[in-house]
Amino acid sequence: MAGPSRVDSSALSRWWRNTDRVTLACVGLLIGLGYVLMLAASPSVAARIGASRNMFILKQIIFLLLAGGIVLVVSSLSRNTIKKLAFVGGIIALGATAMTLVHGMEIKGARRWISLPLMSVQPSEFLKPCFAVVTGWLLSARRTVVLKGNIAFPGMLLAFASFAAILVLLKSQPDIGMLSVITMVFMTQLFVDGLRLYWVGLCVASMVGAFGAAYIVFPHVRSRVQRFLHPDVGDHYQIDTALRAFGNGGLLGRGPGEGRVKDLLPDAHADFVFAVAGEEYGLLLCVGIILIFGTIVIRTLLKLMREDDPFVIISASGLVTGFGLQAFVNMGSTLHLIPTKGMTLPFISYGGSSAMSVALTMGMVLALTRHHVGQGKVSQRVAQSYKPGSLLERHPQ
Repeated sequence: MAGPSRVDSSALSRWWRNTDRVTLACVGLLIGLGYVLMLAASPSVAARIGASRNMFILKQIIFLLLAGGIVLVVSSLSRNTIKKLAFVGGIIALGATAMTLVHGMEIKGARRWISLPLMSVQPSEFLKPCFAVVTGWLLSARRTVVLKGNIAFPGMLLAFASFAAILVLLKSQPDIGMLSVITMVFMTQLFVDGLRLYWVGLCVASMVGAFGAAYIVFPHVRSRVQRFLHPDVGDHYQIDTALRAFGNGGLLGRGPGEGRVKDLLPDAHADFVFAVAGEEYGLLLCVGIILIFGTIVIRTLLKLMREDDPFVIISASGLVTGFGLQAFVNMGSTLHLIPTKGMTLPFISYGGSSAMSVALTMGMVLALTRHHVGQGKVSQRVAQSYKPGSLLERHPQ
């Protein structure tokens, strides 16, 4: 079907012409795969817990419809509106994450969820996109905003303060996986902003030290690492079952509905949905899923190389880093490439909080990378303020 005419000046037409339609199509494919794999994986899980076989399917239909709407609405917003949305959303998500420590549901020893009438919400999921955009503004504003008395805006200090607040909250839940992703997002943004290499080395060393401390302090982290490094230690039932599912699927899979892994794993519709895809639809679909995620990440980074607005570059880099890392953690842990971590596969795994937070992420990415007439050009003074070596440095035209 043809898109709107180029002479059509309506808001919908401008959005369609200026939005990255390849990335938008990839998001649509992931949502479609989410429906297909939920039909394959969830009935067995629901029957095993004594619920209606269609319970998860019906809920996920609503979640993915909302997610698709969020992507379309947020992608049509202006950059300034995205900034305001991130500030307001970040404050709400930070407050709700703090509330989980007092009124949160305790599941497997962690308080990460708030119970609502129709669903449970994990507020920290919404911290990722909001934090990335807020940090992008703080880091870029320190070179463009001057306070009274000719004092530079303390953007770097405020960015670190925001990260420290999130660190304390997620460590208290605890949610080391989410904290690791947000830490990697922050480190990526600092690197893109032009952090000198010796500071990058110091940050990497600090992260290694933090993981070592988590290994010592948190028993569940220590157990997962030991089981990953030593196959003869602990219970490997879930990983072994997932790996057998990939082997059973082969190149083309056993066929829709013919898989067995969904009958054996309690989280087949969530953390191990990639194994369901591998068993029923084979290696080709798994490679296709990886290519879709890779296309979104690489295409966004390539578009940012042609961007001149530091706020857009830093923010979108953080957003797409979090999106790609979440997909890698899910697929990597299912394939036993990294220690197991309960993290959803974006748009494909079951979960309302995950679907809507990832939709917010991709909506923001599409909005920030949308072509804006008269926008995206940074002044020569701002461009020159970035120190040599920064990824934001631009050569004179």
